[in-house]
Amino acid sequence: MSLNLRRISGLYAVTPDSENLETLIASVEAALLGGVSIVQYRNKQANVNIRAHLETASALAKLCRQHSVTFIINDDADLALDVGADGVHQGKDDGDIASARKLLGKDVIIGVSCYNSLERALQAQEQGADYVAFGAMFPSSTKPNAPRATLELLHAAKAQLHIPIVAIGGITLHNAADVVGAGADALAVINALFDAPDIQKTAQQFSKFY
Repeated sequence: MSLNLRRISGLYAVTPDSENLETLIASVEAALLGGVSIVQYRNKQANVNIRAHLETASALAKLCRQHSVTFIINDDADLALDVGADGVHQGKDDGDIASARKLLGKDVIIGVSCYNSLERALQAQEQGADYVAFGAMFPSSTKPNAPRATLELLHAAKAQLHIPIVAIGGITLHNAADVVGAGADALAVINALFDAPDIQKTAQQFSKFY
């Protein structure tokens, strides 16, 4: 089990797609100043090139180290290794836990998307995942067709899992309390944070739920 489990709690900021590194860094720094506990670099742009991908990940890794905040790479264990990230987050098509663990080492965090499947979460836990993520909890513009998870699923997962639970998808300041109350150890947020007019203030408001 990773030594970093204590860091999977609170507000988990997932980066929005951005073609401007300076703008992205400024947004993430505002979120960090507002109390974000974890940052995940996620970029689903089809036209991003490898050099820009590495440059962005490196800059975010450096920023998170400066703020002593956990930094996770989405989908790419090799990139996580290259930039010295604290961990990697894997979806259903992003490789297996054992391979990522072999590449990254025993103390690096490995998170797994479990969508609306408690069975997948239990399997991930057994295979050595450090945390699991459920969602979309609510309708989400980032993934409008994503499977929907429920608050009841979080309650059931909390009773059966001994690793942290992250909730994602459509989480806002208006429904965050319900998600935390259902058992989420961390709230993963994209749009409700980075589309806010005041990112730092919004991060502070989300952080109050913990």
